[in-house]
Amino acid sequence: MPAEIIVNVTGKETRVALIENSQLAELHIDRGRERGTVGNVYKGKVVRVLPGMQAAFVDIGLERAAFLYVGDIFPEFLELHKDATPTTPDETVVEEIPRAQPRAGQPAIQDLLKEGQEIVVQVAKDPIGTKGARLTTHITLPGRYIVYMPTVEHVGISRRIEKDKERRRLRDFVERHRPKGAGFIVRTVCASQPEEILQQDMDYLLRTWEKIKAAAAAKKPPSLLHQDYNLVIRFLRDGLTEQIDRVILDDRAAFDEVQTFMSDFMPNFKDRVHLYRGKDPVFDVYGVETEIMRSLGRKVWLKSGGYLIIDQTEALTAIDVNSGKFVGNTSLEDTTTKINLEAAKEIVYQLRLRNIGGIIIIDFIDMDKESNRDKVYKALEEEVKRDKARTNVLKISELGLVEMTRKRVQEDLTRFITEPCPVCQGNGHVRSRETICFEIFREVQREAGRSPKKENIYVNVSPAVADMLYTDEMDSLEQVERELGKRLIVRALAHFHQEHYEVYAR
Repeated sequence: MPAEIIVNVTGKETRVALIENSQLAELHIDRGRERGTVGNVYKGKVVRVLPGMQAAFVDIGLERAAFLYVGDIFPEFLELHKDATPTTPDETVVEEIPRAQPRAGQPAIQDLLKEGQEIVVQVAKDPIGTKGARLTTHITLPGRYIVYMPTVEHVGISRRIEKDKERRRLRDFVERHRPKGAGFIVRTVCASQPEEILQQDMDYLLRTWEKIKAAAAAKKPPSLLHQDYNLVIRFLRDGLTEQIDRVILDDRAAFDEVQTFMSDFMPNFKDRVHLYRGKDPVFDVYGVETEIMRSLGRKVWLKSGGYLIIDQTEALTAIDVNSGKFVGNTSLEDTTTKINLEAAKEIVYQLRLRNIGGIIIIDFIDMDKESNRDKVYKALEEEVKRDKARTNVLKISELGLVEMTRKRVQEDLTRFITEPCPVCQGNGHVRSRETICFEIFREVQREAGRSPKKENIYVNVSPAVADMLYTDEMDSLEQVERELGKRLIVRALAHFHQEHYEVYAR
């Protein structure tokens, strides 16, 4: 599958797009001040312990206090399961590492942490919505080939390395060289690499950990001890594989930085990195801007003529599949199945592109045959395998619903690049002109009661509402005037939006 990575830098904004089969598959954005914090290591101070939630708030210097759950407090306080294994060893996100789950007999949060206590933590999830960052006391330092876990005595090998001989070779090497009490996860790209390359990666990570410990001893909280690479380097470190044909950057400084990184850690890929010199914006050339605009829409059209409706809340996303303009040419069951199969592929694509996580409910069009429901479910499951984010998909229910979860570690794309509408305040709807007219009549009654001696009542409204008052609702307006014995003076103000109006007596 041909793939390219396109990098666009505009002022303080950096955008990284992954193109697969000439289609935008992933988009990641960094805007300087809003730069992600996942992977950063901080020295923080416990500001509040919540026994009822078995969690604590920790000040690490961000806008909101970060959240530390008792299950994310690792071997310094709790004993890790010796047989724990990573869920997806290729992932470098902290939460993918073996987690000590709270169980009977474990200490409570109030026995582990006290207010004012200083603690070294790493960010596992960026702040999302109204929630602060999620923390862990277990530090993981990702390299190109391996992930170092200085606080966990564990060795993991990527399941995607299938040859037993190679798995044994890599495990033996790590076991011989890892520090006592520490561990490593061997990533897929490590396969077939000479031991000298692995040793260089290991030595770099060990030096990084020593620097973190020295900084922790010298600095006062809250303070940043270690910052992960910027978005471009991080994406290339974790995502640049043999399947990526080219990396194209439109900024000289970013290009030089990437070239330096490639020389140090990935020399075999250095010739795949190119500087874009065209006059047109690089995202326009590759059609990325069009796909970004498409990703913001609530309605997503399918090639067949069907469409998806995607509604997002903070914790849950509902996706509705509709037949739209597609009528098929055989039976209703075959038409429905075809639309659902097409929708399954598009849904996973949209989840990746929009960075949607949390609980996801998919309402497929009802299918009578169980065999067809299984076919759609398997198609969805197959598409999900291409997604790097951890997912869990349940089978289609009798109501045609699929429940699934997708790991969320950052703000979804829609929330990141948009803000609530100033007119509807994010509701997605505004009250109709007719509704506003009758609201105004009721407000006129209130104003008449407050100012009985005033003869005139002024009504300032938007042009659209003024037009309705003087046409469809003219009879109602005159009736209000007769009942109140007042003269209503309606004025259309161009800068008023539809729901905005003013009523006052003079």
